[in-house]
Amino acid sequence: MRTATGYRAVDETAALERWTFDRRDLRDDDVAVRVTYCGVCHTDLHSTRNPGDFPVVPGHEFVGEVTEIGPGVTDFAVGDAVAVGNIVDSCGRCDMCTVGQENFCREFPTLTYGGRDRHDGITTRGAYSDEYVVRDRFVYHRPENLDPAAVAPLMCAGITVWEPLRRWNVGPGVRLGVAGIGGLGHLAVKLGRALGAEVTVFTTSAGKAADAKELGAHHVVVSTDDAAMNALAGGLDLIILGRYLWLLLVNSGCPFLVTYKSMYFVHYL
Repeated sequence: MRTATGYRAVDETAALERWTFDRRDLRDDDVAVRVTYCGVCHTDLHSTRNPGDFPVVPGHEFVGEVTEIGPGVTDFAVGDAVAVGNIVDSCGRCDMCTVGQENFCREFPTLTYGGRDRHDGITTRGAYSDEYVVRDRFVYHRPENLDPAAVAPLMCAGITVWEPLRRWNVGPGVRLGVAGIGGLGHLAVKLGRALGAEVTVFTTSAGKAADAKELGAHHVVVSTDDAAMNALAGGLDLIILGRYLWLLLVNSGCPFLVTYKSMYFVHYL
């Protein structure tokens, strides 16, 4: 085993405390990453402030540098700049895994923390620590020209909206709706605009219209404005919703996606 130092919560009332714990020795396809930045997701707060399995070491969106590789690793070398997200393993055999949709693994993917290691059954510990050991298939090269601190949150909120945008071929000529401009929504707006889509933002507050436009939205609709909502019925090709926001466009006829972490759920209205 190898020693790591991180921060854990021992119950839902306790502050995070410094903790020294064991990481596994590298397996054939493992990569050891020195963690340099880790994002703070609302899920981290939820997992440390609600009843659950304790102790918990949070952190599932991080970047760092490769310090060691297993003997079977060929895509990474010591010193590589890398990034890791919410999923660190999957069965690798089911129909979803074999087409690159490990987030829909039929046996459920192994999460970066609070998951169950598929080999030894140990609970996974997150990246609020100085090192993380992860299967190479779930490590991603990070362009060194990007700000590493800014990249870390993209490994959760960013990929959550990026995956469906690419899956549904969002680009020029696509009319994209985004409900809300919070942690996920604001990235969906920026990415959708960068891909060339015509972006419409839905918000409950007219005061956020300027912010939405600054992010790149072409149009802003206040969801409490019945006339504006009805006028847009049938006017979008795809709608992305945050996990906690449901928006109904009557007779829109287009798919809408409810996003949550690295997974999304498709519904048709």
